[in-house]
Amino acid sequence: MAKIRKNEVSGIALLLFVISIVIGIAVSQAIHNPAPAIFGALVGVYFLFAIKVVRQWEKVAVLRLGRYVGLRGPGLCHIIPVVETLSPYVDQRVRVASVSAESTLTRDTVPVNVDAIVFWMVWNAEKSILEVENFIEAITLSAQTALRESIGRHELAQMITERETLGRELQRILDEKTNPWGITVQSVEIRDVKIPQGLEDAMSRQAQAERERQARIILGQAEKEIADSFVQAAASYEKNPVALHLRAMNMLYEAIKEKGSMVIVPSSAVETMGLGGTLATASLGGAKP
Repeated sequence: MAKIRKNEVSGIALLLFVISIVIGIAVSQAIHNPAPAIFGALVGVYFLFAIKVVRQWEKVAVLRLGRYVGLRGPGLCHIIPVVETLSPYVDQRVRVASVSAESTLTRDTVPVNVDAIVFWMVWNAEKSILEVENFIEAITLSAQTALRESIGRHELAQMITERETLGRELQRILDEKTNPWGITVQSVEIRDVKIPQGLEDAMSRQAQAERERQARIILGQAEKEIADSFVQAAASYEKNPVALHLRAMNMLYEAIKEKGSMVIVPSSAVETMGLGGTLATASLGGAKP
């Protein structure tokens, strides 16, 4: 989780502190009087607490005797020690918060574990400092609460297949809540949706059974189409015996054209179709070296 940067001694203030002490000591040794050294130390301590550095992406509020007087930054910032104090530094870059909801029930009473990431940024540092005590913690807890509420309003199938819709809904809910704090939620992405292992196995078996059912339906439709084709062919052959004989001859030819194959045909079928001569010729042709 991101942290709010607190007030700290800057490198420039430390450098001025050292320079003031060194100059004071040098002057004291030159005139043989300790007063310049004491004065230099006091000036150094003043610089140590009065000079602050605010980074390019940060803003900080100045409080004079507890009253807000304005924002400072980026760059060097001078305050009057004791009289003026600084609030924690506010980072105005896009930031990421990771939230999760464990064992939360969906609308169809399925326990799920959901992980999400929230992209947000401070667009008004003044509001984020004055309106909420710890805006980072507020964002994280609000996102977690909104995620749990959204899970309860959706079914498991929706959460798995419509993650983008769920993310947009969470972004809208959070943005409405955080805008008064000077914070905007840019997007929410659902990273992972986990379900219990037993339920996952049951869903896998259900999907497999559904695929088998579809395969059986397709096979049955194919059998029906084939049967319809056979009925139509039988009707055509019934009206045209010559076509039936030609079909039978073709089937026999296909069966015996491979070398070494043998087909047993009833003599009545051979006599009916007049295939005796044809079979003899085919046999002789197959016997040639």
